[in-house]
Amino acid sequence: MYLTNADTELLTLRSVADDLSDVGIELRGLSVSAGNWKEAANSASLICVRLLGGKDAFLEGLEYLAALTNARRIPLVCFSGESIPDPELALFSNVASGIVTQGFEYLVRGGTANYANFVRFVSDTCLLGGYGFQTPQEVPDVGIFKPIEQDGSAPRVAVIFYRAHLISGNTVFVESLAREMAAQGISVYPVFCYSLRSGYGERSPVYKTVKEIAPDVIVTTVLAGGSMDSQGQTWDVSEMKEFGVPIVQAIVSSSDRESWQKRSSGLVPLDVTMQVAIPEFDGRVITVPFSFKEVVDSDSGFGSDISAYRADPERTSRVTQVVARLARLRHKANYDKKVAIVISAYPTKRSRLGNAVGLDTPASVIALLHRLQNSGYRIDRIPESGDALMEELMDTFNYDVPTLSVSQVQKAQLTLSAPEYAAEFEKFGEEIKGGLKRAWGEPPGSVYLDGSNFVFPGISLGNVFITIQPPRGFGENPIAIYHSPDLAPTHHYMAFYRMLDIKYDADAIIHVGKHGTLEWLPGKSLGLSENCYPDQALGAIPLIYPFVVNDPGEGTQAKRRAHAVIIDHMVPPLTRADTYDELSKLESLLDTHARYAGMDPSKLPGLREAIWEVLVDAQIARELRLGERPDFEDAEFDVLVSEIDGYLCEIKDAQIRGGLHILGEILDGQAELDMIAALTRIGSGADPSLRQLVAAELGIDLKAGHTRQIDQVEEEVQRVVGIAQASGFDLQCLKKLPKPYRKAIEEVCVNLVPRLRATPRELEAVLEALDGKYIASGPSGAPSRGMAHVLPTGRNFYSIDPKALPSTQSWVVGQKLAEAMVERYFSEEGSYPSSVGIVVWGTAAMRTAGDDISQTLALIGVMPVWDMQTGRVTGCELISRGELGRPRVDVTLRISGFFRDAFPHVVTFLSQAFELASHSPEADNPLAKDASSPRIFGPKPGSYGSGILPLIEARNWRSNEDLAKVYLTWSGYSYTSKSFGRYDPESMMARFKGIQVASKNQDNREHDIFDSDDYMQDHGGMIAAVRHLSGSEPKSYFGDSADPGRPKVKSLAQEAAKVVRSRVINPKWIEAMKHHGYKGAFEMAATVDYLFGYDATANIVEDWMYEKVTQAYVADASVRKFFEQSNPGALTSIAERLLEASQRGLWNASEESLDAIRSAMLEAEGWEEIR
Repeated sequence: MYLTNADTELLTLRSVADDLSDVGIELRGLSVSAGNWKEAANSASLICVRLLGGKDAFLEGLEYLAALTNARRIPLVCFSGESIPDPELALFSNVASGIVTQGFEYLVRGGTANYANFVRFVSDTCLLGGYGFQTPQEVPDVGIFKPIEQDGSAPRVAVIFYRAHLISGNTVFVESLAREMAAQGISVYPVFCYSLRSGYGERSPVYKTVKEIAPDVIVTTVLAGGSMDSQGQTWDVSEMKEFGVPIVQAIVSSSDRESWQKRSSGLVPLDVTMQVAIPEFDGRVITVPFSFKEVVDSDSGFGSDISAYRADPERTSRVTQVVARLARLRHKANYDKKVAIVISAYPTKRSRLGNAVGLDTPASVIALLHRLQNSGYRIDRIPESGDALMEELMDTFNYDVPTLSVSQVQKAQLTLSAPEYAAEFEKFGEEIKGGLKRAWGEPPGSVYLDGSNFVFPGISLGNVFITIQPPRGFGENPIAIYHSPDLAPTHHYMAFYRMLDIKYDADAIIHVGKHGTLEWLPGKSLGLSENCYPDQALGAIPLIYPFVVNDPGEGTQAKRRAHAVIIDHMVPPLTRADTYDELSKLESLLDTHARYAGMDPSKLPGLREAIWEVLVDAQIARELRLGERPDFEDAEFDVLVSEIDGYLCEIKDAQIRGGLHILGEILDGQAELDMIAALTRIGSGADPSLRQLVAAELGIDLKAGHTRQIDQVEEEVQRVVGIAQASGFDLQCLKKLPKPYRKAIEEVCVNLVPRLRATPRELEAVLEALDGKYIASGPSGAPSRGMAHVLPTGRNFYSIDPKALPSTQSWVVGQKLAEAMVERYFSEEGSYPSSVGIVVWGTAAMRTAGDDISQTLALIGVMPVWDMQTGRVTGCELISRGELGRPRVDVTLRISGFFRDAFPHVVTFLSQAFELASHSPEADNPLAKDASSPRIFGPKPGSYGSGILPLIEARNWRSNEDLAKVYLTWSGYSYTSKSFGRYDPESMMARFKGIQVASKNQDNREHDIFDSDDYMQDHGGMIAAVRHLSGSEPKSYFGDSADPGRPKVKSLAQEAAKVVRSRVINPKWIEAMKHHGYKGAFEMAATVDYLFGYDATANIVEDWMYEKVTQAYVADASVRKFFEQSNPGALTSIAERLLEASQRGLWNASEESLDAIRSAMLEAEGWEEIR
């Protein structure tokens, strides 16, 4: 009997068992986890044990076997499962040490021949069987296994798999992949190896073998080859990157195919980590699972069911198609390549084409076109500007209406006939065909058809086609918003991508900016099948995706569900908000007050009145709840001055976007100075914060400093960085600087500035991806949060080891967020909260390594436990009531669809933590009252979002009840360790009804709550749902951990007012948007939409905010002129949304504002007619 905890050994032993039986040796192989091993041991003549993990992996079993074999007087031989002997294990053997030593040589070399001879050897030496045996044979560490070569012009592909599969005879899946590749015209070279990792200062053994193959693409089925640097900031990719070719991860699933097909998550958590998340660190292109672990032999005579990897033909073909298309890029001349540039369009308005967070999409496309033309791509003409490009695109059609005019049809550049689509439709998985028919009828449906032809917008510039991604489908079926979060995309949507593939024959698609809708279509979370919409729509076309570097989550979604190669790009330029208009006047009055307080107190009453008048006119008095008009002769008013100064300082010192990023563009002048100042506010790794150094040198406390003092710090930072900039950031500048600043400025000169000025690499990387080259990987995150190591951009970013979440650093931040929340509530209510709701996003979890999770754990009084060597979370432990110092707080989580997909094991971990806390015996434990209830809710498995945005865009709602019902419908799926994604609206409604605080955290200032729809959808939706269910307004909190050293919690209303004053109506931001033409106007229209949406859901927008927005965006003549020149539709959109706010009773609008809005709508309509 052979007992092991390695399945590959059982497979090897089964491969030789029949031959051994022929010579009289009956071999039984069992796993240590098998329930019948003791029964088999009692009938065995000789027992061999081999264990991974040493004696502790099977200690009780070893002790049992030792006693049994001594009692029965039969041999027991024990071996290490590693490649080196284990003396402790060997001590359990009862045979001569020489037998153990020599027997181990057979096992460590591996292979069927050596295992057969091992059995013969122990039978002869221990039982005197006389069967005969040969000495151990060497099996190479690395080699080529059954290559299939084509003619010399064929693409060459190396397929890397583990040597363990070779020596166990588990190679059927590799051979199946090789045969499919050969059938598609590829020369394929399967390469076996121990690992891609190398020893210190050495090349991995596989390097030389792959180099001799000279592949066009490398396909791996093994784990990542790189490792993290000593500071844990960047990943050192193995030398495989030196080949300069795409590295494709072909997923080998550890589960069987049937289970995978049934699972909405697709892959099990172990495969998510080992087959996807960690390989992403190597910069690999993630494909689909093509091989599954199946039972291939259930021979009871051998003793164990035998599992081996077997390939799924359809998924094997998909992997091969992806590989072949990547290889094609390397063999085709640039002039002959056809490229489709796709821009997003949601919502589908003329004013909102080219959605891309933080990116000037039109200008970036123009820059890309010039770069393509210079690299030999056939481009016959280039529009003169981004605005000209957008005007030309809008003149085709842009999905703003569901029907097409004759002129629009005539301008359509590409079509796909109904028969062509029908042929593609038949190739879709059965579930997709059924879903499309149920939602949209028999193909081709009725959306965007001209007769029986699908038509598509766009402009052809030669071999480059610029086009607009079609609508997702809710606009065409608004009723589905209320009941179908997993609504199928339209036939037209599917036809669009099939057209790009089979009709346009695109060699690659470039999707410009975060983000499109393709990767968010229904289907498995990871490890897609033929019944997943993204897979069937995109097919195998290479997808190149410029994506903002601070959003690892949503970029990762495209990598995992659409085999995208990410090209990360810089965040928008950051600047300081400063003051303007009434805020400038208030600042001046406060300065005067400070002077007269010591010089001429007699003038203070008049100053107090002047200050008060500004506070009232600017609505600041209302915002700060200052009460009735005070007595200006009373010196008590001066107590308020400090509070007002702190308020003003927070607005003035706020970081806002100073524009939009353009692919490949380098900042210079003041924009560069502002960006450096922003990125050095917080220390990065071991590098100190320049702002803190300056403040210390000036003797200013940043936490308690007044506006004028913080201004002094900022002015000194600008002066110091300006000296360095004037010198060309030459280190000689250090001589001109005070010693305390030199270390920080040296870091700026040596590292930060070269990284900032490397942005041209973004366009170079797009070109390299089109050439079929490897794109270097790099970390992702928010540079302004002390993460300058994520620069330079132009890399295929990776995210985080999911097993390391939450990290020890995030635990520190999360505890502070939890206590700040509790303290705020206590200060307002005089008691502790008993139940809070928190919105948790996957991308924020990746950026922060789990701040939201840590906050949740801290609130319920549970602490993570880490393996301090690996940094991975191994469990959790209860924090005692005494140590906690307050009652536990019950928490309900609303997780995003991406969080569900990326961190399924964290859902399990949180469920365990909730259970642990709920059984804590203290009398004031609120979790104990509802111990068995699920506390984690999210969208339906395979779907994403909360439904609020399409509902608001469709204007298909009447009241808070409608918004709440959609949110509850889309989010009413519970996630626990026992039931993952169960439709459970009753539990969700019961939990939400009791929520006292609805909270959302923001971890950086590179964006804000009014420049993304996600905040108003998920957080606003939660507030609306709680209000509807409870009948009362919950407290709405906003957690700010942009500076992880000083997390804060404020009311959402406070944050809304801050964002409106610091950015939304700030002339500095508006002027910056004017410089970006069409996309700048787009950003202004989007801001109004998101402000309106947050108000519709959370009731946080005051009348004065609407009035100020109307004055700044609609009534201002210079801004109107800007809209007229660059994007007339943006003014129409803004005016319509403001009018809707008034009509719905969200805003008690002044007649002056309403007149301005109506006037703007008429004027914009005239502009459109002229254009």
